[in-house]
Amino acid sequence: MTQIEISSKSEKPAEKPAEQWGNGLEFLFSCISLSVGLGNIWRFPYIAFQNGGGTFVIPYLIALLVIGRPVYYLEISLGQFTGRGVVKAFDMAPLLKGVAVGQVLATAASITYYSSIMALTLRFLLASFGSELPWSRCWESWGTDCHDGNAQNSSGKMSPAQLYFEREILHEVPNIDTGLGLPNWQLVACLAVAWLVIGGVLIRGIKSSGKAAYFLGVFPYVVLLILLLRAVTLPGAIDGIIYFFKPQWRELLNPLVWYAAVTQVFFSLAICFGTLITYASYNNFNRNVYNDIVIITTMDSCSSIIAGCITFGILGNLARETGNSDIGSVVKGGAGLAFISYPEAIAKFEYVPQALAAPWAWDPASCASSGINSDYAPRPFGNWPAAWLF
Repeated sequence: MTQIEISSKSEKPAEKPAEQWGNGLEFLFSCISLSVGLGNIWRFPYIAFQNGGGTFVIPYLIALLVIGRPVYYLEISLGQFTGRGVVKAFDMAPLLKGVAVGQVLATAASITYYSSIMALTLRFLLASFGSELPWSRCWESWGTDCHDGNAQNSSGKMSPAQLYFEREILHEVPNIDTGLGLPNWQLVACLAVAWLVIGGVLIRGIKSSGKAAYFLGVFPYVVLLILLLRAVTLPGAIDGIIYFFKPQWRELLNPLVWYAAVTQVFFSLAICFGTLITYASYNNFNRNVYNDIVIITTMDSCSSIIAGCITFGILGNLARETGNSDIGSVVKGGAGLAFISYPEAIAKFEYVPQALAAPWAWDPASCASSGINSDYAPRPFGNWPAAWLF
């Protein structure tokens, strides 16, 4: 009897298994390096400074527990359940696809912001390799605007770190009556290097960014703890730290303070940017992420508090040196506050401050690159970082 074998040509080849993290620690450290970064080291101190120090800490912690941690858990669960990137994860609710696209666009916009901060920190990194830290003394070109901590009458003057940042790094001018001028070639070169660092970390997707996360998640804490030990031992530092923790109770009724606190939580934890959904999509479907989320959000808040203690400790020291009793007016607030307080702390080291200046300058840069690493989104877009698509 002749046997006839019928083969079906419609059978689909076995699908390639989905790419996953090498182990659970890679996911944990990647989320830590994403959430614990510029939002804590750079943004939290100046937002707290603008909103009354201790007055801001209370609503920040409340918003972290009531809003930040639940939303963080929601995004991690969504990404792990669907196994897809931020855009395709919302296929379950087509009406919300616009939200997903908006998150991608918001992330793309923040990339340019992060990379610019990286350029500034790399500029400090290059300056720290000299035989003397350029922000440790007053320059003749700054005239009488500078105080070195030894002058009898320092009222109304600025520290060398502040003048160096404003005049030598940013090249600020009083007005733009003569035009915007040409781009500074040093900052342009640092910006190009920043993008090369980002590309190097992302070149192989999670295989490279997962391994880099071990360094990016631990290194910032080493530098922060060293700076904290130095900051709290400076004369007058305790006054600044008290200002940081002592709330002005009536300001808690100010809705703008609460608005700033909620905004800081979203910025610090990197929630609602779609990046956590993409990260979690590489997880094992059955992974219990609750403990990871508790660890990450706790470390995020602790990092912010440490950064605040460093910054306000330095402000307390500057207030004593300048004879200014109002810590809130000792320096100009704003986005450049961290670039004044951290270098000021490093310049106070008596022995080889360059040994710490270089790691500090690289610390925010590594945090920024870890934040941008989250923009790798192969699920919805193919094997390319979203950062390269915009």
